[in-house]
Amino acid sequence: MSSQLESDKTQNEDPELCCPVGESACSIISELARIRLEVENLQTKVRTDELTGLFNYRHFQESLGLEMERARRSGQALSLIMMDLDHFKLVNDRWGHEFGNVVLASVSKLLQETVRRVDIACRFGGEELVIILPDTPLDSGVNLANRLCDKVRALPFESKGQSVDITASFGVDVYSPDDRDSPSQFVRRTDAWLLLAKEEGRDRVCHAPFKKASSVSQDERDLLLKG
Repeated sequence: MSSQLESDKTQNEDPELCCPVGESACSIISELARIRLEVENLQTKVRTDELTGLFNYRHFQESLGLEMERARRSGQALSLIMMDLDHFKLVNDRWGHEFGNVVLASVSKLLQETVRRVDIACRFGGEELVIILPDTPLDSGVNLANRLCDKVRALPFESKGQSVDITASFGVDVYSPDDRDSPSQFVRRTDAWLLLAKEEGRDRVCHAPFKKASSVSQDERDLLLKG
């Protein structure tokens, strides 16, 4: 019954789905509307990770390339955050995989509640998550990573009557419009900062160095070029 109501609603709202003979209730158009709704639901499932509710790795790959191209065209920076839950194998071994799934789902929900609507949060694989941040300079990406690091640490987890501390490590890098790295190279750069965060003790953010702002104004640069 609910699917029929959704089909009728789609038919009424979509001017492309109109009965060719002008009938108010057309079984063929209703069936087309139902099929369209099912296709949209399947498309959502194809690009969504079932456990976390985040986008999956396939969607991440597609989105990163598109956002890098958009950054080149718009002249805006694109930041990338990679995060990994610390000692997650030990968490699974000690508290069980079911508890590990609860942790992963809870952290993923935290990401969804924290990032902007334009940001793209994905499950990269296992306990590793990634966030694409369009139109975002490095300092803003690092600030977000630090907030997430604090929020993950503050999440209350309990198993078998015991409190369980969960932390995460983060790596952050930025893609500037004049960069020529491929998506895989950009990922490797960011992942290198994540690995450094783990090597330095975990539960922290490591990132690419901030570039010093030029002391020469645009007008001064133009004069220098003319000279």
